[in-house]
Amino acid sequence: MSQRFMNIILIFLLNGCIQQPIQEPYVVVLGIAQDGGVPHAGCQKKCCIDRWNDPAKKLLVNCLGIVDPNSNETWMIEATPDFPKQFEILTNNNPKKFKGVFLTHAHIGHYSGLMHLGREVMGTKETPVYVMPKMGKFLRTNGPWSQLVDLENISLRKIKNGKPTELNKRISITPFLVPHRDEFSETVGYKIKGPNRSLIFIPDIDKWEKWDKDISQIVSENNYTLIDGSFFTDDELPGRDMTEIPHPFVIETMQLLESVEDKTGIHFIHLNHTNPALTNDSNAQNQIKDAGFNIAQIGQAFKL
Repeated sequence: MSQRFMNIILIFLLNGCIQQPIQEPYVVVLGIAQDGGVPHAGCQKKCCIDRWNDPAKKLLVNCLGIVDPNSNETWMIEATPDFPKQFEILTNNNPKKFKGVFLTHAHIGHYSGLMHLGREVMGTKETPVYVMPKMGKFLRTNGPWSQLVDLENISLRKIKNGKPTELNKRISITPFLVPHRDEFSETVGYKIKGPNRSLIFIPDIDKWEKWDKDISQIVSENNYTLIDGSFFTDDELPGRDMTEIPHPFVIETMQLLESVEDKTGIHFIHLNHTNPALTNDSNAQNQIKDAGFNIAQIGQAFKL
């Protein structure tokens, strides 16, 4: 055997023994808008008119991705109407990287993107879709979603309030119930935990006082909190009864969390198209920043 051949074998063996550097898993923001996105269908107001004329100003619907760069695995929280673009951002259109979807509840901006997993589009095979009991029943018993189950495009995986699901050895995700308009399913937020940090995601909740948990304590116990920022104040939808679509106003949440010492991890998400905080350098946006809070940005990453 030649010396050159022996050297090639030695190099091959050494490379196999060298460990690749460990990269931290992370959560990436794939969308920040309320269910209808921005611009909003039928809206010709100032908040949307410029965005219709400039595709670069479009804001994708509220969605998170979970990424483990070492195992090359990804998961999505929410299947939104913007699923195609969000899937491309998360996986670079590589289905092999995609390990499943976690849903919060049965409002259109949070589950309707599942349609793209069906035979009309991707035609996936048993993609895991993690659901609470009522959410699972809704998908199994209502078309066209039931077809995804019957054709085994998706595989419904039951999750339980307060019980962690291990995604791999480094990442877990835990659902927790929150009060919301539960016409068709229960509603949950999620805690995503990595080797070093944890993140709370609550895109939809009626009002903080309706919850039996202390949001201030939850914020203090976790590194990052991405929370419902649907409306800045109660005057954004003239003619609409805001009690029909209850959410904590951003100004209410800022007052509630005013005593939290470190607010750098608090980010508002799920902003309605009318929310003035979406306008750069607006009074609303500046109030949020001046008070030490943040607005989540598409592409923003949070290391776990």
